[in-house]
Amino acid sequence: MSLHYEVVFACFLRDDTPDPVLAALRWHLGLAAEWPAELDPEEDAYPVLSPDPDSRLPGGDRASLRRQSRGFSAAGEERHVWGLFSRNLWLDDMIGDVYTVMDLIAPHVAEPGYCGHLREEFAAEPTVFTFRDGEFEPLKPRG
Repeated sequence: MSLHYEVVFACFLRDDTPDPVLAALRWHLGLAAEWPAELDPEEDAYPVLSPDPDSRLPGGDRASLRRQSRGFSAAGEERHVWGLFSRNLWLDDMIGDVYTVMDLIAPHVAEPGYCGHLREEFAAEPTVFTFRDGEFEPLKPRG
């Protein structure tokens, strides 16, 4: 019997995130139908963040990528970032795909720290994704 995991990505990406990265994220999130040519067909064989309309997670799966305002700089210029949010239920044999997404977004995360988590469906404690300086911390259970 397979285990199921809630996988959440919730972070801001820098406004200067390259278009090919944004295109790859849109495809993975199910927001674009066309497979981006820049992706590796072996590593990115299917969209891993696309919401399942029949998800059994409370409230269902969700996917969003949108440009958002993050206030103003000291010079009075409006600052923007890309807000990434996805929440999906994954089978245990998909967990390695977490690294595909983390490798894609790590160099572009706007703010260090929490960027999401995974949690076995019936577990109380998540394993947190932490990003800093363009890299992610090894996955460790919270606690």
